[in-house]
Amino acid sequence: MSVRELVVLGTASQVPTRHRNHNGYLLRWDGEGILFDPGEGTQRQMLRAGVSAHDLNRICVTHFHGDHSLGLAGVIQRINLDKVPHPVTAHYPLSGQRFFSRLRYATAYRETVGITEAPLETDGPLATTASYTLEARKLSHPVESYGYRIVEPDGRRMLPDRLAAHGIKGPDVGRIQREGSLGDVSLEDVSEVRRGQRFAFVMDTRLCDGVHALADGCDMLVIESTFLDEDVELAVEYGHLTAGQAAGVARDAGVRHLVLTHFSQRYSEPGGTAPTESGGEFERQARAAGFEGELTVAYDLLRVPVPKRR
Repeated sequence: MSVRELVVLGTASQVPTRHRNHNGYLLRWDGEGILFDPGEGTQRQMLRAGVSAHDLNRICVTHFHGDHSLGLAGVIQRINLDKVPHPVTAHYPLSGQRFFSRLRYATAYRETVGITEAPLETDGPLATTASYTLEARKLSHPVESYGYRIVEPDGRRMLPDRLAAHGIKGPDVGRIQREGSLGDVSLEDVSEVRRGQRFAFVMDTRLCDGVHALADGCDMLVIESTFLDEDVELAVEYGHLTAGQAAGVARDAGVRHLVLTHFSQRYSEPGGTAPTESGGEFERQARAAGFEGELTVAYDLLRVPVPKRR
């Protein structure tokens, strides 16, 4: 059975707190695991969340500030220690190659897994598999930063009433799906487009074209909201978003489920520390911005399922 869910490993921005680890997010997408922005302590958070090195197929780093990348050393060494049997690919800005290399070989260890380095330096597709295309868009931050987007290919949904009207049943249903037609009946005559799911991961950035392109039409958007709206000047200065700005992006993009994260230590536990606690002011400001979809103010070790197709 396919599983599509976000596992939140950490939600703090520059400085971790007693209850919030540095960033870290695992997206389970069918049989693959994509790890985004492993900050310091990610390896331990993986253990607490029940995530193993064998679950990782890709590592995607938005930029090389420490809270988004210091955990690379431990995660990569754990991949090698556990002798992960499948390929692991790392995506990150090419401008940070020296940082990635230093973190990959930060200490001595036995290298048993050939991690594929796939740095990026422009917008566009990075990889295509049977179940998704991974894309990147440049963001606006003091150091070069990219956001990531996963797009599932559109499929076809068979319509029983149309199949019956054309007398198609049993093995012929599979045949028309495979071959595209059956006699003078085309696949389009008995089915409709099933829109593929979309997921986007947007970290440290000001508002820019890349943010809107990544969020467009997403079923789930994981996005930084480092500051509250009253601190918008700090957000602009340091290259971040406020809760209201992030929610406005999601509203305009038609996002179904918005996940706010990457909170400044200046605020007291904005995501709570347990499922029953309120997201507080971050949630209120996101709603005030007009976002009406599902909303999660993230906390460490939370699991958020990707919304089911409509």
